[in-house]
Amino acid sequence: MADKYRKRLLDDIISKYLRIFGAVCIEGSKWCGKTCTSRKYSKSEIMLDCPDGAFQNRRLAEISSDIVLEGKTPRLIDEWQEVQPLWDAVRSEVDIRASKGQFILTGSSIPSVKNYIHSSAGRIAKLRMRPMSLFESGNSSGVISLNELCHGRIKPTLTGDVSLRSLTEFIIRGGWPDNQNTAINDAGILPAEYIRTSIEKDLYRIDEIPRNPQKVLCLLKSLARNESLTISNNALKNDIKNVDNENIDLRTITTYLDVLDRLYITENQEAFKSNVGSKVRVKNTVKRHFVDPSLSCTLLNLNSEQLIGNLTTFGFLFEALAERDLRIYSESFGGKLYHYQNYRNQKIDAVIELEDGNWCAFEIKLGANQIDSAAQNLIKIRNQIEKEDGRPPKIMCVICGLSNAAYKREDGVFVVPLTALRN
Repeated sequence: MADKYRKRLLDDIISKYLRIFGAVCIEGSKWCGKTCTSRKYSKSEIMLDCPDGAFQNRRLAEISSDIVLEGKTPRLIDEWQEVQPLWDAVRSEVDIRASKGQFILTGSSIPSVKNYIHSSAGRIAKLRMRPMSLFESGNSSGVISLNELCHGRIKPTLTGDVSLRSLTEFIIRGGWPDNQNTAINDAGILPAEYIRTSIEKDLYRIDEIPRNPQKVLCLLKSLARNESLTISNNALKNDIKNVDNENIDLRTITTYLDVLDRLYITENQEAFKSNVGSKVRVKNTVKRHFVDPSLSCTLLNLNSEQLIGNLTTFGFLFEALAERDLRIYSESFGGKLYHYQNYRNQKIDAVIELEDGNWCAFEIKLGANQIDSAAQNLIKIRNQIEKEDGRPPKIMCVICGLSNAAYKREDGVFVVPLTALRN
């Protein structure tokens, strides 16, 4: 229903891109809201993943793409990757019509590179949608703009108390639109079903290559145990052997990780190394993430009580929650999310690189009692970079779970509650 639609940060970008490009492709994980959002902008549609009539729409598209493209514009083609030649058909039709905003495509997986014939640069613009941020789901007041914060502009504000239990519920429920009004005791069912259908159906459908479901599940559980950590494929292999007593060779792990990325189940945080200029060598390792921390939670079979009883795991999942939101917010104004780690074992949880080349440093902490040590870590790394004639961060900030105020400390480090943040 239209009156139940939750505005997404991507809405304004979609509207703008439809005025600039002939077609827009919205990619992202299943159930994150791509179709619902696309319907706001489309005037006709065809669902290629609809099972009606033994997947009649899909068969029709395979027989004649021309018929599928007919209809009022913008025309929504949902799950276009089910019939991959449609990409070139849309590109060609955009050229023929020479008009903007003709098609909206959605896709829940990335087809094999060999199946792409043309990049369609300048014709089909790609946008990434993720599960909802706390601001989009109504669980952040949004009184603090990340964009303004990254430019050092913040008004000291009391933001209200946040309970530890509320933070556990944000993680368990995740950013799935259809899960926002579900009773918290039932909120784990949707992400569990997401994992089940991904293993049983999507892993095969992406390229029709059989894979061992048990080994995939073991890899997913290992990724959940190592959420928000920089861990190598070899370490994942050892973790699976030690915990699940399952042997998976490195080539299989690499292949499976690639498929999980292509299905938008995982989304890693790349290492930041540009524009620092410091003589300290930085590592090029990725930080492991699921697209939503609820997936880690369901794989580890954790409820609110168990999260509260294991603050170490809770801390890593809260970090994943914060970094999911930082990615969504920063990309809305042209920023990019990274992490920083050098060979002196100095780390910064999150780095946002701005369009002008400046960068901002963020530590993410669950408890307010960790703010001082987090601020000291940021200052220490900044001083080290400056000492070696590197480019220091434009701002430093601690994103906190249980802080009740947004402010700037005397040492220059900002403190902002995650539940007060927006783009």
